[in-house]
Amino acid sequence: MMTRSQQGRTHRLTRPSIAIAAAVAVTAGVVAAAPDAKTVEPTPKLGLVAASTSVTLDSWKEDPGVYLDLGTYLTSENGAFELKVTRKSYKDPVVAQQILRNGKKTTTKALPAGLVKDFSGLPGFAKIAITDAAGKTVLSKTEAFCPNNASGRIRPDAPANSKYPQSCPVNPFTLGSVWGVENGWASNTYAGYYSDPVQLAAGTYTAKISVTKKYRDLFGIANKPQTVKVVVRERSWENEGEGGGEGPAAEPRSAAPKSGASAASASGHEGHGGHGGHGGHGGHEGHGQVADAPAAASAHASHGAPARPEAPAARTTGAAPTFNVGHGPYPPAPPALPWALKKESLQRQAFSAAKVGDRAGQTDGSRQAPGATPNAKRPTGKATVPDVPKPDLRSLPAYGITVSDGYEDVPGKDYLAFSANVWNAGPAKLVVDGFRSPGKELMDAYQYFYDADGKQIGYTPTGTMEWDPRPGHEHWHFTDFASYRLLKADKKETVRSGKEAFCLANTDAVDYTVKNANWHPDNTDLSTACGQENSISVREVLDVGSGDTYTQDLPGQSFDITDLPNGTYYIQVLANPENRLKETNHNNNSALRKVVLGGKKGARTVKVPAHHLVDAN
Repeated sequence: MMTRSQQGRTHRLTRPSIAIAAAVAVTAGVVAAAPDAKTVEPTPKLGLVAASTSVTLDSWKEDPGVYLDLGTYLTSENGAFELKVTRKSYKDPVVAQQILRNGKKTTTKALPAGLVKDFSGLPGFAKIAITDAAGKTVLSKTEAFCPNNASGRIRPDAPANSKYPQSCPVNPFTLGSVWGVENGWASNTYAGYYSDPVQLAAGTYTAKISVTKKYRDLFGIANKPQTVKVVVRERSWENEGEGGGEGPAAEPRSAAPKSGASAASASGHEGHGGHGGHGGHGGHEGHGQVADAPAAASAHASHGAPARPEAPAARTTGAAPTFNVGHGPYPPAPPALPWALKKESLQRQAFSAAKVGDRAGQTDGSRQAPGATPNAKRPTGKATVPDVPKPDLRSLPAYGITVSDGYEDVPGKDYLAFSANVWNAGPAKLVVDGFRSPGKELMDAYQYFYDADGKQIGYTPTGTMEWDPRPGHEHWHFTDFASYRLLKADKKETVRSGKEAFCLANTDAVDYTVKNANWHPDNTDLSTACGQENSISVREVLDVGSGDTYTQDLPGQSFDITDLPNGTYYIQVLANPENRLKETNHNNNSALRKVVLGGKKGARTVKVPAHHLVDAN
């Protein structure tokens, strides 16, 4: 059985349309040379460009719908386009500021109140109008834009790497984010997995893409719409199996099933039962891994079809083919390329070079996520806790709350499932090494402390790590990192309690505006972060600004509410329950979320009131 659940049946919120960090030089003449430093304007010059004059999009007969990745990008010249998005608390609205940098001088520009409602991007940024061959408008819509979306360089003298994060977080309890398009870079305006497919019959169309007026006025973007020819072709897995398919059949497709259950079922319920929920029943109870070739793709491959990756789950579930199975409930964004890559041959070359897609060491379709390397030897000498900055572990209120049954494992039971996140507000990262003595089943765990120069200057014993041998887990868990309790209405009496051991991973960008936040954390997936059965040592890290989502929706980890009376309860997420970890503040480790249970046995219901201004279950 899994411990960190597949969120195939739980409700979840979206995760970012995540970026591709493929830095690619542009062919000569595409963009004018950078302006002379003396004439650089204090504000970035933004523009909308199209990668190509035509695109071919597929609609699969078995799963109809077209995803409008039209290859349009927002470019930034004369400086980076940077936004800081925050909220003071869950009682306060989300606000955005534009950060303007001119040499060593930094100024801020407040953006209109209500411009953004959450942290997923700029709503209603791009307008898309599609006409058919007869000139009739068949589609008109707007899409949000995440500046951190798939991006690449537009000129060879641009910075080799973008300093900005690779996603726009959409965890409902995110507190702060930074969005940006690096100077000399371009970001894809396509909303990725978080854009619903549209129904277009096979044929030829014309798409007109523009930036909406309020954003043109706000950021000084010229009104220069882009026109792209769109060829929609209908394809079928059956035909592909007969050798009739050509083109990018083996490349990932941005499709999303309508229900998490269907996706979980397709992947054989194999995922992280313990940490947050991509996947299904019976895989990783903690953080799980999903095979590169999911069940659906494998089935078709057996008929001779290309091994096309399984479509990710809808954005309201956690079931998706990702290496964060069980950890955060968010699927990765679809791959996209810098707009300068125009030809198919170059695109294929870039896909190969960038290794687009989720596989070992990759969690968002682009970035590498290597596991941290532990010290060569366990610490010696006297354990000391020096007076240096330490991590500050905090809990987010539970979300993704739903009622589920006991599946085939425990029939006749009702369970309250939920997602929980513990994050690190800094100013120092949490670093824990585990060392195993020969022949012992448990590793001894140690927390390390560092000075301002990053030199380790102290350590303290902090419990143990245990090997989880269950199929889909098979990695090392750090014990007593968090616990979950269901409290009665008085918030005091515990009626249910559960405690999990976790392999730590930086799955969610909770607040990248806190001091020392790392916008490019390692340890973002479990395929590299949690060690092997024969590991002699393991390092687990929770970086500043990031959190680790664990979804509890399987028997043994979710709350058994079969015989609980109806009424008001509170889900408590408690970080560092035994205070074994040394941190800045132990008084902010608990978060409560109100729930109201109803219904009757076999048909229980749950209502989740808004948490101040956050109205997400």
